Amino acid sequence: MPSAVSISRLYKRYDDLTVLNDIDFEIPKGCFFGLLGPNGAGKSTLINIMAGLVNSTEGSVSILGHDVKRQWRQARQSLGVVPQELVIDPFFSVIETLKLQSGYFGCRNNREWIDELLDILQLTDKVNTNLHKLSGGMKRRLLIAQALVHKPSVVILDEPTAGVDVELREVLWKFTNRLHQNGHTIVLTTHYLREAENLCEQIAILNNGKLAALDSKTALLARYPYRLLRLTLTNPVIKIPDFLQDKVQTISENELVLRLHRDHDQIGAVLESLRVANISFFDLHTQEPGLEEVFMSLTNSSNK
Repeated sequence: MPSAVSISRLYKRYDDLTVLNDIDFEIPKGCFFGLLGPNGAGKSTLINIMAGLVNSTEGSVSILGHDVKRQWRQARQSLGVVPQELVIDPFFSVIETLKLQSGYFGCRNNREWIDELLDILQLTDKVNTNLHKLSGGMKRRLLIAQALVHKPSVVILDEPTAGVDVELREVLWKFTNRLHQNGHTIVLTTHYLREAENLCEQIAILNNGKLAALDSKTALLARYPYRLLRLTLTNPVIKIPDFLQDKVQTISENELVLRLHRDHDQIGAVLESLRVANISFFDLHTQEPGLEEVFMSLTNSSNK
């Protein structure tokens, strides 16, 4: 059985600039997959290659077993992309736009599905409105409907919640989870790492055009060997003991945050050192690392 997306030994070069460098991984069918990375990591280029908008220099990409170059019709029929940019034709109405998009994919008699999309995305009352009269949030909803009008099995969401309000974010994730539960493969790119941590089952992290990590969310989180110890201080700290200097994450008048290694730093010994140094506190709690800490450790180290 083919994967939802298969990327094999992929390179993309522009003259002397290598944007993608030997990218090789697969996205399983039905997976909620996170494609993460800092700006300039190569995410958009990879998405454009998957969508058939950019040709790779070397390597191959297939969607549900269909090569995006040799079997481009089948590959594009299987893929829906919600772009980051608001790309619309202001002279069409909402329904005209969706009918036109349906025609690109040879979809006939699909008004029932269009009406369902309009209802779920709360666009029903805008069905005959010209696009130049829509708010930014409504345009974003229309882009989602456009990407799904041909019922693709694989859906790419490229920064779908960038600059959107809380209401649209909730509508989007409710609908996305429904698609996922119905067997669709979801590929999400986002700079909101909390979203990726909450939603994604597997995650790939790109950095400088290379694959920095590929693993399940649980395994990625387990890679980070530190946890945080947050202390609410009774009085401002005068001096940190020497052996704790390199463990200080942040310090302020009211709070001291220490980054402790899971295997080597015993909380009891750290607290005793603080007592000896006359650093008093009235509350403490530990904080397990999140995806943001893992992301920063992987991308910052390779950028140095």
